[in-house]
Amino acid sequence: MAGQNTAASPLFLREPELRRGLELLYFGNSHLTRTIDQGLADQGLGRAHHRALYFIARQPDLTVSQLLGLLAITKQSLGRVLNELIERELVEMRPGERDRRQRLLRLSETGRRLETELFDALRERLSAAYASAGQAAVGGFWAVLEGLIPAEERKRIGMLGGE
Repeated sequence: MAGQNTAASPLFLREPELRRGLELLYFGNSHLTRTIDQGLADQGLGRAHHRALYFIARQPDLTVSQLLGLLAITKQSLGRVLNELIERELVEMRPGERDRRQRLLRLSETGRRLETELFDALRERLSAAYASAGQAAVGGFWAVLEGLIPAEERKRIGMLGGE
């Protein structure tokens, strides 16, 4: 896409422009996530495992219920993913200090290494796209993505410690 005219049409709310945006969002995300699929497959893991590793890395001592809210998956699905990550010693779970019923999640050293390796591959791809687009475009991209998230859910993103 670099080198093409990427300026939005002044009629950016028309169906063709909306469809183009949706297609770019779909294919961009698809190619970005495929960047790490082989590394996950080599570990016998999938994208759901990666999402859990990513968010646990972003907020050590995340509770199981907070992770459930971030991933928006069923308890049963999360249970399978977490059990596998714990069995493989990638994630550690311990009770909360004030509320012993809470289950706090943290990456093990092995889990941190794997998550860092996966993130490094994503960072390389995303950094190249950001550099090609420029700072103003990145800010606009973030604003559009944030606009897709319901206001009541945006505070979850803030808790992740975005820089």
